[in-house]
Amino acid sequence: MSKVSIDKEYWKPNKNQATFWEGHQVTSGFNAFHRGGFNGRGINAVLLGPPGSGKGTQGPKLAQQFCACHLATGDMLRAVASEPTELGCRLKQTMDEGKLVSDDMMIEMIGEAMDKPECRQGYVLDGFPRTLKQADALETLTSRKRRPLDIVVEMGIEEDQLTDRITGRLIHKQSGRSYHDKFNPPRVPMTDDVTGEALIRRSDDNAETLKKRLAVYRDMTKPIAEFYRNMGIMCKIDASLSPDSVAQSIAAAFQDGLDRRMA
Repeated sequence: MSKVSIDKEYWKPNKNQATFWEGHQVTSGFNAFHRGGFNGRGINAVLLGPPGSGKGTQGPKLAQQFCACHLATGDMLRAVASEPTELGCRLKQTMDEGKLVSDDMMIEMIGEAMDKPECRQGYVLDGFPRTLKQADALETLTSRKRRPLDIVVEMGIEEDQLTDRITGRLIHKQSGRSYHDKFNPPRVPMTDDVTGEALIRRSDDNAETLKKRLAVYRDMTKPIAEFYRNMGIMCKIDASLSPDSVAQSIAAAFQDGLDRRMA
């Protein structure tokens, strides 16, 4: 992978990668898989990025493209807590009491998800890890399961561009699919394209809350980025571009991780 300073420079695909992914959108990933490009296994990846950077938009598409499952931890917590399992009951009790879910429970939840059929070829984690302790615990988990990370992609964007993105965001609560009034509108206003169900605006999607969330993100990202940079699997892409351009950049970075694994 290209050696870059993730704090100062965006990673860009090389000429061959840019040519390969030009015009290959998210529906073409299984074609690439069957051409042998993924060597019989999907990507193992983490998407990092501040609120509004597009993780929720890009994660599900890129996971499908690279034969992996999309593990958005916020959605997972709500789903698992509603299940009548031992872990689900513990999570529900913790959340009902207004307590923070422990790192151990988060790792247990992710580990169980990795064992599901839809995740056996690969996984794309979105929203985890958020601390250095979690990153270290995730590394222990993936090593134990022999499912090591291939790539960690940080979606970089200037903070002054995030306000419009956050305040215009629309969410399909049941699936976690995200839209935007301006940048990624649903076909029918306030309606999910897939199910036809109503979309919502999150109560914390406002400028004041965003400032607080960005301050937390800045503090937590630097040590995590350094952790993965030392492992040689960290890169940063420009998330201020169009959704299609961002998707192509992440796809090329994912392919770079796969190429390095198979080398």
